[in-house]
Amino acid sequence: MALAFDEYGRPFIILKEQEQKSRLRGLDAQKSNISAGKAVARILRTSLGPKGMDKILSSPDGDVTISNDGATILEQMDVDNQIAKLMVELSRSQDYEIGDGTTGVVVLAGALLEQAEKLLERGIHPIRVAEGYETASRIAVEHLEHVANKFEFGVTDLEPLIQTCMTTLSSKIVNRCKRSLAEIAVKAVLAVADLERKDVNLDLIKVEGKVGGKLEDTELIYGIVVDKDMSHPQMPKQIEDAQIAILTCPFEPPKPKTKHKVDIDTVEKFQTLRKQEQQYFDDMVQKCKDVGATLVICQWGFDDEANHLLMNRNLPAVRWVGGVELELIAIATGGRIVPRFQELTPEKLGKAGLVLEKSFGTTKDRMLYIEHCANSRAVTIFIRGGNKMIIEETKRSIHDALCVARNLIRNNSIVYGGGSAEISASIAVEAAADKHPGVEQYAIRAFGDALEYIPMALAENSGLQPIETLSAVKSQQIKDNYAHYGIDCNDVGTNDMREQNVFETLIGKQQQILLATQVVKMILKIDDVISPSEY
Repeated sequence: MALAFDEYGRPFIILKEQEQKSRLRGLDAQKSNISAGKAVARILRTSLGPKGMDKILSSPDGDVTISNDGATILEQMDVDNQIAKLMVELSRSQDYEIGDGTTGVVVLAGALLEQAEKLLERGIHPIRVAEGYETASRIAVEHLEHVANKFEFGVTDLEPLIQTCMTTLSSKIVNRCKRSLAEIAVKAVLAVADLERKDVNLDLIKVEGKVGGKLEDTELIYGIVVDKDMSHPQMPKQIEDAQIAILTCPFEPPKPKTKHKVDIDTVEKFQTLRKQEQQYFDDMVQKCKDVGATLVICQWGFDDEANHLLMNRNLPAVRWVGGVELELIAIATGGRIVPRFQELTPEKLGKAGLVLEKSFGTTKDRMLYIEHCANSRAVTIFIRGGNKMIIEETKRSIHDALCVARNLIRNNSIVYGGGSAEISASIAVEAAADKHPGVEQYAIRAFGDALEYIPMALAENSGLQPIETLSAVKSQQIKDNYAHYGIDCNDVGTNDMREQNVFETLIGKQQQILLATQVVKMILKIDDVISPSEY
């Protein structure tokens, strides 16, 4: 394919004839695949670590996203190459399983592919490289288990959890508020956690945002925040000790399911029909009043007549509340979602200590706070920020911190960050390579070299001399036999990550190594790419 221009300067493309096109096979195909994987990793390499750069992503609609989250960047990139799509899937898998480390896993996979290319050029068979990588990954994972530390935390001692979440937030745009956001994330997770079963349901944590205010105004609400207001402006804005009826049935007369037609030819018939309709509304409102409801939350809307009747009967109501929000309100208040008015009973009402309608700024935006609920195991993180992009990026950052706190509750083993875990694992892998007499030892050594790409990228992104810094830290680890020396990205003055309180979860780091190895093995075993039109 070639680009050419006619005599008027208009561009046109010259395509080769299909029969003259050649398809890559064997070693050429593998090298092409490796190049595609490396290209994706190169994009994310500069976003790694606390001093990593951000990427600006523009959608076809003109929407702009600013982020340094690996999963978000790859999700919004328009990727056509099949191998590059595998790298996108790799980042997504890390995000689904762990929630953090989405950039590191792609950078590591790119490093493994780069090392594999050198081995292929030396004539080593791809299967041998894949087997060597598999052996090395097991050695690295076992070594991380060996150097990991366990720490105990409780409801009163949250500092270890907060420090680990702060490490995650250090590499985000929101790092200036990392302490307060980490505390919010940890308190939210502990509010919904079942510590006996070591299980956390993140669906019970709702993350809501509203443009305006400062990032420091972000707060944790032990209840639910709904982006709705009272259906009538004259309804009370504050209800204490609320009894909440949660309805999925509309405030309107029932409609026949068959096709129907009503002919009205006299005023009396119209009056009768109107009275009947009004009676329906009266009965619905009265049923809510009879069971003791002081607030009605409805999934559907209701017309002005029903709204006026609710206001006259002093029964505040909220309409058009989404299904997910309705479920969270039911969980938080201990109520039941009622599909028909006939099934409404006092036992099915939800209970909340305070329902409050708040307005924000001069835009007349209003939101409903449902607090002091009967069941506090549903919470809301309410984010404020200067613009929509900041709020969206804060939501992604908070999600990563929530996932890290959840992982620590499931497994409280940690390794130290700053690349110290990778350097330590690299030393262990290189030492183990000498014990393998076959060709695999070259692949095992290459795996050890690839692990060092993470601390090198951290040093490079922090403005340090990458090779010099890595060599100094590695020799320090070997000399002192101490696995917690890492890259001093924040220029604190010490390489000891234990002193800097830079933690990462063990399962997150192990998952990174295992996932990256699996994807690289898959890429190395592909020696031909066949499109549907070729068979």
